[in-house]
Amino acid sequence: MSQSNASARIVAVQDSLVSIESLANTETPLTKNEVVYIIPSRSDAKHSERLKAEVLRINGNEADAQVFESTAGISIGDLVEQSSEMLSVELGPGLLGQVYDGLQNPLDKLANEFGYFLPRGVDLAALDENAKWSFVPSVQTGTVLKASSVIGTVQERGFTHKIMLPFALKGEATVTWIQESSVTVNEAVAKIKLSTGREQKITLRQRWPVRKALPQHLLKQNIAQRKYPHEPLITHLRLIDSFFPIAKGGMGCIPGPFGAGKTVLQNLISRNSDVDIVIIVACGERAGEVVETITEFPQLKDAQGKTLMDRTIIICNTSSMPVAAREASIYTGITLGEYYRQMGLNVLIIADSTSRWAQAMRETSGRLEEIPGEEAFPAYLDSAIKGIYERAGVIQTVDNNEGSLTMIGTVSPAGGNFEEPVTQSTLGTVKTFLGLSADRAYKRFYPAVDPLLSWSRYSEQLKPWYKENLADGWMEKIQQLLALLKKGEDILQMIQVTGEEGVTIEDFIIYQQSLFLDNVYLQQDAFDAVDVAVPLARQEESLTLIVELLTIKHGFSNKDAARHYFTKLTGLFKNLNYSATDSKDYEHYLGKIRALERESLERAE
Repeated sequence: MSQSNASARIVAVQDSLVSIESLANTETPLTKNEVVYIIPSRSDAKHSERLKAEVLRINGNEADAQVFESTAGISIGDLVEQSSEMLSVELGPGLLGQVYDGLQNPLDKLANEFGYFLPRGVDLAALDENAKWSFVPSVQTGTVLKASSVIGTVQERGFTHKIMLPFALKGEATVTWIQESSVTVNEAVAKIKLSTGREQKITLRQRWPVRKALPQHLLKQNIAQRKYPHEPLITHLRLIDSFFPIAKGGMGCIPGPFGAGKTVLQNLISRNSDVDIVIIVACGERAGEVVETITEFPQLKDAQGKTLMDRTIIICNTSSMPVAAREASIYTGITLGEYYRQMGLNVLIIADSTSRWAQAMRETSGRLEEIPGEEAFPAYLDSAIKGIYERAGVIQTVDNNEGSLTMIGTVSPAGGNFEEPVTQSTLGTVKTFLGLSADRAYKRFYPAVDPLLSWSRYSEQLKPWYKENLADGWMEKIQQLLALLKKGEDILQMIQVTGEEGVTIEDFIIYQQSLFLDNVYLQQDAFDAVDVAVPLARQEESLTLIVELLTIKHGFSNKDAARHYFTKLTGLFKNLNYSATDSKDYEHYLGKIRALERESLERAE
């Protein structure tokens, strides 16, 4: 970079934080959240290094900025180039199936071009600039449109990808030229005349700043309308769909200690949920877990028979990658999700984990010498967590389609302590809490969600949907079963103190009933082809049968007889869970369960 292009210079370096000051002849002042590029004067790299940084704080003509990569070799006096734009992502066809880092650099391109030791200071195009897309117009010349109005479509991995006018467009614009064509993301597909009289070319690609919520911007222009979440996200996991539902367009969190199964649970949710697009943000978790996802997803099929990567985007900023970019990775993922939601699609974002994201914020805040809050996290931790979760929601787009963005974050509290600041701030924001238990994981009760600790505030909100789509009294049955689990746990505590002799036969039966419910319904085998994903209709059928089995009267002569009955019933029901609906095995085990039920009824008489 020549001296004439420089607008600032480095005056101090502290780890990933640098202080810069504007040069005397600079006309453009530094602004908060602006992206700047640092050019190291000393570099052994074979390529031209431009280190991306984001301005965090302004003090007169000086500013502090966080560098998203290693600052080795940066020295005082190195030149800085301003971009005059905020940290942004590229939006357009070609996003699906990609694996990006936290700044939307495509990792496969980096690996192919530079090898598997990723270089610093490289900024690659997020979208393939050579790929051709068949653009089909949906409007004609002379049509008057607004920001985000759909002008045409292209096909992307089986999805109809809508091409929209720039989201930053103000006022109305008139289409002056548009045609069907096969183009790259950089070639014009239309021209519009703005209200100012200026003509603007429209391509398949546009950019949007990640820290600015897309729907809120459009709501201010009366282009999009925010709606109330009104239907559940069907995950095909019995425990979630039946007991602790998450609304489509809602917010949920999965906190739990190490080894409790967070990664497996989030992978099951991302594989089997009834959504169009899945975005996985790995912000600070171990690289091996992300490699497993990247390896497995192209081999697995979704409900439509397509590979999971056809509907998935992975934002990969693991613990082995720069910590500064970790904080930006969640915003990158959410912005991509908002883009697809604006097309009227249902999007699911899974962030793993928000604890590591918060730790990155804590590290940056400490270097800025800000006043710390609890456990040295920044004082604005609570508002930052609310800010990312509240970007979820349901909207009605300009073309009257409904799109949703569901946000589920995993939390990794140290030592499984749910009282620490990140977990508590998250609990005050989300409406579904799926607390994982180390004790249940130790017993191999998977998913290891503690039913006595977890809750969902969507249960009441989704009552109309359940009433319309499931049997009457569904939510009342769930409450009764949760009460049974609580009573069973209380009796277990008594048994552990006094032994089985210290409880009555009636209480022992209640304990066995709660254990039966836990074993056959709350637990689910992730490695069984049938039990891994259970449709809602089968969940209803299973739960109806369980309630029937739990309400019959028994004539047990002693506790051993009760234990033997429920042990046999549990084994039969588990085999029923492993049998495909309407198969011979399913009918066989259902018949055995009915026979055992009749024996119990006859004994009671």
